[in-house]
Amino acid sequence: MTLTAAPSRALNGHITVPGDKSISHRALIFGALSIGETHISGLLEGEDVLATADAMRALGARVTQTGEGAWTVQGVGIGGLREPETALDFGNSGTGARLVMGLVAGHPITATFVGDASLSKRPMGRVITPLTEMGAVFHARAGGRMPLTLTGATSPLPITYPLPVASAQVKSAVLLAGLNAPGQTTVIEPHATRDHTERMLRAFGADVSVEQGPQGVTVIRVTGQSELTPTDVIIPADPSSAAFPVVAALTTPGSDIVVAGVMMNTHRIGLYTTLIEMGGDIEVMNQREESGEPVADLRVRSSQLKGVEVPLERAPSMIDEYPILAVAAAHAEGTTVMRGAAELRVKESDRVAATVAGLRVNGLHVDEFDDGLAVRGTGQGPANQGLGSRIPGGGHVITHMDHRIAMAFLILGFGAEAPVTIDKGEMIATSFPDFVPLMRRLGANLQSASNT
Repeated sequence: MTLTAAPSRALNGHITVPGDKSISHRALIFGALSIGETHISGLLEGEDVLATADAMRALGARVTQTGEGAWTVQGVGIGGLREPETALDFGNSGTGARLVMGLVAGHPITATFVGDASLSKRPMGRVITPLTEMGAVFHARAGGRMPLTLTGATSPLPITYPLPVASAQVKSAVLLAGLNAPGQTTVIEPHATRDHTERMLRAFGADVSVEQGPQGVTVIRVTGQSELTPTDVIIPADPSSAAFPVVAALTTPGSDIVVAGVMMNTHRIGLYTTLIEMGGDIEVMNQREESGEPVADLRVRSSQLKGVEVPLERAPSMIDEYPILAVAAAHAEGTTVMRGAAELRVKESDRVAATVAGLRVNGLHVDEFDDGLAVRGTGQGPANQGLGSRIPGGGHVITHMDHRIAMAFLILGFGAEAPVTIDKGEMIATSFPDFVPLMRRLGANLQSASNT
């Protein structure tokens, strides 16, 4: 299905975006490891998270949908997983696959992991290395790629593992394996990453500690072979999903929207910090805490943005948002430089290359680096008086089956002079099933057509 975004009128409305994907995965996994019933509200019901729900069922948990976004998980306890009868299919979800590899690695069972064509190209070696140290055995394709078969450790070993690169997925995989190992499993981070796993471990009653060391180093320890207690989990709105309507409102003249209940974890809001530095009118309202995570409502009004250089140390807190930041940068006055994003080369697509190609085909000037890009904005500065930028548009963007590339370039089309078309839109459902109708409710001009 191709989608075309045409120049749009002002966007207005009050919306709620889907629940956070990272927390949704973890709520299902920790619920499965608990003794008793966990209640989840606001679960993201996208394809990635539903694949994790299916995996938990295959591993012995009883996972039931009781309403829209409402789910229960009857757990089997740490050490209680059963061997799945069929392969665990994670579709496009690298997060689900890597976290569940950690879970299985700490149990004496064998499971085969499969995914779609995109996921099968993504390297799993960074997870395989520490889990092998803990006693798991992997049989994978060349380069540590899926499909792969994993046999968990009969007696998992607690390890101390310094992360070679900052990665919340690798950290989480090691901690999950450590839950069934005797003693303490330790992960040392060179730079802090998303801490959802540590927060949720505490919520479920695990013995976990986090210490800050010198030069930004973080040390996380979990004590294994303890019992997790079920809890009620409220999933906040995903800041990565909220980024798309937020940037749409900032860059579409006359827009004024409110996005409710967005998670404001400091490890996830680098994009919002950057947009505010660029001059974005983003008002943070009704700040509160839900299920251990900070949450707020965001009021966003169209703004004249200015180019900035994103600090390298901010990259881990906004790694998924570089494509949509590039769209905001295209509207800005001056050049925006984004580096420290080498991780984007091995996401659902090579997101650096895909973003660069999408910008260029729409008439924009962009420089590509090994670890990022620099976008020369088309904004006219204060004299433009909010009349928008001068993005030519008219391009046909190849998404490489990447949901974030697809949504980012549809947002570009709302503020361009000519419509922007993406080649495929189906994969948007992996993280934001309601994206098209939600944007239309705000006033966006979005048209779809079959590829046949």
